[in-house]
Amino acid sequence: MDEPTDSFRQRVFQIIAAIPAGSITTYGEVALLAGSPRAARQVGGILSRLPEGTALPWHRVLNRHGGISLPGEGFRRQKAALEAEGIEINDQGTVSLERYRWQW
Repeated sequence: MDEPTDSFRQRVFQIIAAIPAGSITTYGEVALLAGSPRAARQVGGILSRLPEGTALPWHRVLNRHGGISLPGEGFRRQKAALEAEGIEINDQGTVSLERYRWQW
């Protein structure tokens, strides 16, 4: 792996690990905090490759509209994990960014 990509990945992990329970952020905000404001899709790619059962709170990262981007079983897992933290989510999988956004 080349150093810049690996450094970005490590920064993404550190940022996501810092998101407190009951809060959410977006892929774009993680990318911005990691120093690459146009890398929201890369953040999604990094999260999609996490191992099953990871302790990293990946479920706290949503799309720019506050929605769950995963289909099927991934959608259900993420929705259940958010609800378990007291985050209200509508049937379309959207969370109120104004109410739950992490104030970093």
